[in-house]
Amino acid sequence: MELIDTHAHLFLSQFDNDIDNVIQNAISNGVTKILLPNIDSTTTNQMLKLSERYPKHCFPMIGLHPCSVNIENAEQEIIHVEQMLEKNKFLAIGEIGIDLYWEKSTLDIQKKVFELQINLAKKYSLPIVIHVRDSFKEAIEIIEKLNDDNLSGVFHCFTGNLEEAQRVINLQNFYLGIGGVVTFKNGGLDKIINQINLDHILLETDSPYLTPSPFRGNRNESKYILNITQRLSEIYNIDIESIAEKTTHNAYKLFNIS
Repeated sequence: MELIDTHAHLFLSQFDNDIDNVIQNAISNGVTKILLPNIDSTTTNQMLKLSERYPKHCFPMIGLHPCSVNIENAEQEIIHVEQMLEKNKFLAIGEIGIDLYWEKSTLDIQKKVFELQINLAKKYSLPIVIHVRDSFKEAIEIIEKLNDDNLSGVFHCFTGNLEEAQRVINLQNFYLGIGGVVTFKNGGLDKIINQINLDHILLETDSPYLTPSPFRGNRNESKYILNITQRLSEIYNIDIESIAEKTTHNAYKLFNIS
């Protein structure tokens, strides 16, 4: 059984002391590949170093996270993304999008930076990994406006309702990233997820954040993809191997993993 964690920040300082064990524990739980979404120019080097250290297991993305966007740094950060795209191979443009949980005052510049990075994704024929915390409406309106046959991606950490899921599915080449929230007792996602065809779902942890139950309160890591898969198996009432096979196929397809 092969699993893919399509979203994990294993290059962050929370893993400085035991990254080798974290990677090995993931592999032991069937996680063969871990996709690393960048945050901003301050994290790029650590992300690339981890990818170089584990070239068969860790794969980098490049992008500017919306929580790192401000008027003072936006231009230089986008230049950094473009320079990296010219020099390195990445699986996606990410993590990009809009965040209205932490910062509402920068919405205009967040939208501008989001659109710029969508256009970079089109230029380099790469999928996008979209952050939509408290901002699904704002983000999907931009995607719907710019969507074409050369755009694809995943709505990271999807926690929305069926209507929102259908809007994503209607984009044709987009997926829903499902992580630890599906295991939460009061998360709500477990009540609707089995009404969404597995053809549209990817698995992710968002490590070190959003640790699935029953491990909430601890640092998240990629090995817990197995627990998320087990919960989906219960919700869909099909065997865990089928969940793994379909979601892994989806990840290979979207990210063109060789």
